[in-house]
Amino acid sequence: MAGFSMAEPMCLIENGKDGKLCVQPKAFKILEQIRQRVVVVAVVGHYRTGKSYLMNQLAGKRNGFALGATIQSKTKGIWMWCVPHPVKKDHTLVLLDTEGLGDVEKGDQKNDTWIFSLAVLLSSMLVYNSMGTINNEALQQLHYVTELTERIKVKSQQDEDEDESTEFLRVFPSFVWSVRDFTLMLELDGKPVTADEYLQNALMLKPGYSKAAQMYNLPRSCLRNYFPTRKCFVFDRPATTEKMRILDTLADADLDPSFVKQVREFCCHVFSTAESKTLKGGVHVTGTLLGNLVKIYVDAICSNQIPCLENAVLSLAQIQNAKAVAQAIDHYKAQMVERVAYPTESQEELSQIHRVVEKEALKILIDCSFKDDDQKYQQMLLQNLDKMYAEILIKNIEESKKVCESIIKHVFQPLEDQLSSGRYVSRGGYKTFCADIQRFINQYRSTSGKGVQAEEALKKYLDGKKAFQDSILTADQSLTEAERQIQAEQAKAQALEQQHRAEKEMNDIYEKLLKDQEQSHKELTQQLMEKMEEDRLNAAKEYDRMLAAKLKEQEDLLSQNFNERAELLQQNIDALKQEKRAMESNKPSFLGNILGTVGSVAMFLPGGVSKVVGVTSSLLSRFF
Repeated sequence: MAGFSMAEPMCLIENGKDGKLCVQPKAFKILEQIRQRVVVVAVVGHYRTGKSYLMNQLAGKRNGFALGATIQSKTKGIWMWCVPHPVKKDHTLVLLDTEGLGDVEKGDQKNDTWIFSLAVLLSSMLVYNSMGTINNEALQQLHYVTELTERIKVKSQQDEDEDESTEFLRVFPSFVWSVRDFTLMLELDGKPVTADEYLQNALMLKPGYSKAAQMYNLPRSCLRNYFPTRKCFVFDRPATTEKMRILDTLADADLDPSFVKQVREFCCHVFSTAESKTLKGGVHVTGTLLGNLVKIYVDAICSNQIPCLENAVLSLAQIQNAKAVAQAIDHYKAQMVERVAYPTESQEELSQIHRVVEKEALKILIDCSFKDDDQKYQQMLLQNLDKMYAEILIKNIEESKKVCESIIKHVFQPLEDQLSSGRYVSRGGYKTFCADIQRFINQYRSTSGKGVQAEEALKKYLDGKKAFQDSILTADQSLTEAERQIQAEQAKAQALEQQHRAEKEMNDIYEKLLKDQEQSHKELTQQLMEKMEEDRLNAAKEYDRMLAAKLKEQEDLLSQNFNERAELLQQNIDALKQEKRAMESNKPSFLGNILGTVGSVAMFLPGGVSKVVGVTSSLLSRFF
């Protein structure tokens, strides 16, 4: 399935003149429609540094995000452009272009920090765009990164001295520094270096604990500690000053070839390395989840609260899981309407359809839900499926009865006519009656489309004719008393056989319901185990990413002789390794807890024993 595509960008978060942030309903609705995973690339930086041009290039367009040719900032708030991801199948690329930081026309500069924080919270790759060089002034201008701990809470309750860098590493995006109009030679000490080495050198720390050293190191330490990976691109000036005013109208041939090449390399890097957006625990974010995440964060900011990662995930889980239940219920309901032709020829036919559709509904829930640790939403879905399936069973029985009654009326009409005429009240009439009724029974049974109540409906009809049969038997003067007694016993045996047929018909329904329960239990167990294994792998991947970032930082510290810092970092690394081992060793008990829950919710599964003696039994009892 191709990714969702917008013809042009639109405002996602408006930054009003009063300084209040507001999620735009139209953009929110678009995100709600995107069920695919999203790769979110956000660009931040000071105004008039060419952020929008890069985003247009990522969208594969010359125009889209507004490019300004004056000193005024064009982008206000955060704008969004959703396009199919050019590399990742079944992913949507969400591009976020943010309002320029440091805009002199803004009355309230504190919104800059909120815009920067939102870009960090929402993206899987953050592109920081600046002009000229990466020097101390450029890093001091990136003071927003040093304020993240004041703008983002990891947990609702946490110790003041708790290190948040590890938790930030879990969910923060990869970081790309884009340096525009770069005029220097990429050299250090007379030796050529890569752009990445240029950035790494700029982020080197100063030794000592003086105030000046601390101020110098603060933005550098934040970048090194908060963002799992860092990359740098330098760009030549694209064109002359005159052409820069019409940059969005120029073809590649009108631009500096080096700049064009650098832009292509930048785009290739973003497309190939930007991961899908995830939450803590490696939960993949869809467009729907992203929209709700935007709303949760903006609502918190507008309520003068600090966005909390833990609370956001819990709120998001509640919203998403409730939607997943509703979506699964709607799917079950729609598919059963589409696939079931009433009455089904047998209970097995209905059970097969139910099991297939139930499997699909469970998959929708398990694929779309997360953090349903107490299986609350699984139970909610299963209870609803239980009720809907019971209603379908009732309808199938009712429709079968109607059809059977219609067939019986048609097939046995000649018998009714003969009874009305009194033809059977004569010598030898009983033998003729028995032959006729057996012929009509055979004709009825050979008629298709009767459904699951064929024998029960026939039993009801034959029971209604017992008085006529008895009177015909009594009136037949051709029979001796002994022969009459034999015929009466045969009639009782035939009635008993019909009763057994009807009971077997009912028992078949119950047996199929028991098989439904067994299959439901197996299916839910299998899907839960697959989901848990996926979650475990995602969590392990998250730990590996954090450990890789910590080990790389430790290596850099040791190479710069910051042995004391490296030793402190080792404690953090050891703690992470221990957490990972605990997560992996807890796997069996975790599975055991889940399977225990599955066993306890079996009473809610469609077609279970509990239904036979409970819900379904009570609903079906008036028919049995």
